[in-house]
Amino acid sequence: MKATLYNSKGEMLEQKDLSQDIFGLALNKDLIYQVYCSLLANQRKPIAYTKDRAEVRGGGKKPWAQKGTGRARHGSIRSPLWKGGGVVFGPRLKNYNLKKKINRKAKQQSLKMIFGQKAKDQEIKLIEKFEFKEGKTKEAYNLLKKIFGKDIRKKILIMLDHKEKNLKIKFRNIPSVEIIDASDVNILHLLNNKFVLLSQEAMANLEKRLS
Repeated sequence: MKATLYNSKGEMLEQKDLSQDIFGLALNKDLIYQVYCSLLANQRKPIAYTKDRAEVRGGGKKPWAQKGTGRARHGSIRSPLWKGGGVVFGPRLKNYNLKKKINRKAKQQSLKMIFGQKAKDQEIKLIEKFEFKEGKTKEAYNLLKKIFGKDIRKKILIMLDHKEKNLKIKFRNIPSVEIIDASDVNILHLLNNKFVLLSQEAMANLEKRLS
């Protein structure tokens, strides 16, 4: 498995070999789907909340006399039978646990599989080092344009080493680009973006994490 290596000017240098242990796994769609669903579930925040009859405003006074009116007896307008009253068995924040457990090995395997598929589809690009003279967004955009050409409009994931944090400022205003630390990548990042661009330092960090 190979990936194209570029220099800081966006010029193609060579086809670099990728680690077979990380980029050589066969695709298992069932495992990827399981990890994908678990990650989405773990991102959810239960916000649905309903008030019971003790929390609804008003209702301190009895609506009408118990007897003699000919109508059904009622003690409070906060009753669930009334419009605007409390809700019975409605969603309550604390009652929901939406998290799903993901085994570390399954998470790593699924990550390797998607990286392997992207390498096979030639969607992974490497760059020697990010170097900018002025550090403007236009300079960063021109670099991406040289590397990706017409595909610049497609979604691109840029993975940086923790030493390259200051580079985020240069790419963040480009609408099709997502920037993350290589140590934080998961399959959601890879599935939501078409191409992946890594510096050599970020690749070394990634290989160390997944090996």
